[in-house]
Amino acid sequence: MKRKVIVLLADGSEETEAVFCIDLLRRAGLDVIVASLGNKDIVLCSRDVKIQADMELSDFKDLPDAIVLPGGSKGAENLANSQEVLNLINRCFDKKKIVAAICASPAVVLSKTKVLDNKKATCYPGSQVNFKDTTTYVDEEVVVDENVITSKGPGTAAYFALEIIKHLRGENVADTVKKKALIK
Repeated sequence: MKRKVIVLLADGSEETEAVFCIDLLRRAGLDVIVASLGNKDIVLCSRDVKIQADMELSDFKDLPDAIVLPGGSKGAENLANSQEVLNLINRCFDKKKIVAAICASPAVVLSKTKVLDNKKATCYPGSQVNFKDTTTYVDEEVVVDENVITSKGPGTAAYFALEIIKHLRGENVADTVKKKALIK
């Protein structure tokens, strides 16, 4: 059975981070569902790129093996303002599923949950001011603390996605995807 990953998108999400993750996770053989926030099929991302969602988040009833939150300041704010998103994040975290956030999302979205309490995390430089006192900021491209994976931004999106793959499919699959995608 394929492991299921949900990538959450809201207007203003960072498209590079979203597309890198969607693409590489699918190359790894994961069942990736792109879910939009609100009643929309098309999400207008931060640089005016439109992404077609597979479904609306409200129609998603399963508990995924991983939840992925791209950044983009406006997109992260929109995700953080959704109680439905916050509830799904907490449910995934409680069930020891992978909670992965990049760019502004660790600081803006995950800080509104219990996920980063007593954890190490990274985010887009400067956004760490939004971390709670219980979160330790680490200035690295990708930070893993138990089932939580965080990353800095568009330039680290491939490494972020590879780390998710490593946790869901193993290091061999992550290495194969990295090699075939010509990631250094």
